[in-house]
Amino acid sequence: MRYQVEHQTVYSYDLPVIQSQQLLHLMPRQTPFQQCVSFTLACEPLPAEQSRRQDFFGNNNDYFTILTPHQSLEVTSRFQVDIQPRPQMGDFVQSPPWEQVQHLLKDQDTQHLDAAPYVYATTRVTLSEALASFALSCFTPQRPLLDAAMVLTQKIYTEFEFDPQATDISTPLDTVLEGRRGVCQDFAHLMLGALRSIGLACRYVSGYILTHPPPGQPRLVGADASHAWVSVYCPVYGWVDFDPTNNCLVQQEHITVAWGRDFGDVSPMRGVVLGGGAQQLTVSVTVTPLEYAVA
Repeated sequence: MRYQVEHQTVYSYDLPVIQSQQLLHLMPRQTPFQQCVSFTLACEPLPAEQSRRQDFFGNNNDYFTILTPHQSLEVTSRFQVDIQPRPQMGDFVQSPPWEQVQHLLKDQDTQHLDAAPYVYATTRVTLSEALASFALSCFTPQRPLLDAAMVLTQKIYTEFEFDPQATDISTPLDTVLEGRRGVCQDFAHLMLGALRSIGLACRYVSGYILTHPPPGQPRLVGADASHAWVSVYCPVYGWVDFDPTNNCLVQQEHITVAWGRDFGDVSPMRGVVLGGGAQQLTVSVTVTPLEYAVA
């Protein structure tokens, strides 16, 4: 499947901004299941300086500095990606018991060092007995790791309600666990906290997902949004992605942009401005299967 994605971010300021420096995670990654066909990034006003490099996690980072005074900043990324089929759950029947993987990670086996950064707590993903207990209701003794991860995915989907008004970026995980409400970012962080609280490695993945309009209705431009899910480390199989918001194993409708320890490592756009006063943010995302794209 080939997709076309457009992501537009607009900041409007009450007062002129004298200088703006921004870091962006908007260019999709190349993975065994995803190939970036094309990518463009447009900025208004035009940057005085602009560069691109890969970060510690292998994500594509774009940097720019704007020195032109402005009261509006508009950044638009456009790209096309080809997505290949991923393994199904039936292919994971031989995944090892989760306790075995836990011990390998605890012993810091050199074969699994790539997973080491994703075992520990972060600012947004705290660890706790409550989160461990939540995970252990699915990770019963000797259960295959990936089977248990799918059950945890289903548990979050079943027991939590999607509610954009219930949380914000600073809401603690314990509050999300107690309130049973949130958005995809909360559910991804919750699953990370639960898994890491029992000693497993998992990473936060940001990107997009194809949404489907109601039957008979046209696909709306700008009606999509950024999405988040979880990638779980399992020896032999590597990293396997689960989406607790949609109760599924990640397949051909998910588009990967970046991954890290939590949202803070992969924020689509963040920076520092000099001046500006109060600001308003507008984000518009359109994900289109290429066969439906309009020239």
